[in-house]
Amino acid sequence: MQPPGKEIHVVLDHGSSHTATRTRKWLAEHPRWTVHWTPPHASWLNQIELYFSAMTRRVLRHGDFSSRDDLIDKLDTNVIGRNESAKPYRWTYDGTPLKVT
Repeated sequence: MQPPGKEIHVVLDHGSSHTATRTRKWLAEHPRWTVHWTPPHASWLNQIELYFSAMTRRVLRHGDFSSRDDLIDKLDTNVIGRNESAKPYRWTYDGTPLKVT
């Protein structure tokens, strides 16, 4: 819980639930909430969601951790292993707005 009067910053994509009239009205009525919109076609945000989803499935969901340090070690091991087998991704979007059909 944030103390009253403290600003709250959130990052939202352009999903229909975030851009709905009711949502925008609520945000307008709650000025301490500052929204930072991701750029349209921000697939990097989807990628980080996929990354954390995979980490949850592989490490956290059925994990058994004896301590905080054990949890950190298992997360680090997962990240290191993933980085060792990573394949580069070549970004091809050139910034040209997509055509509406």
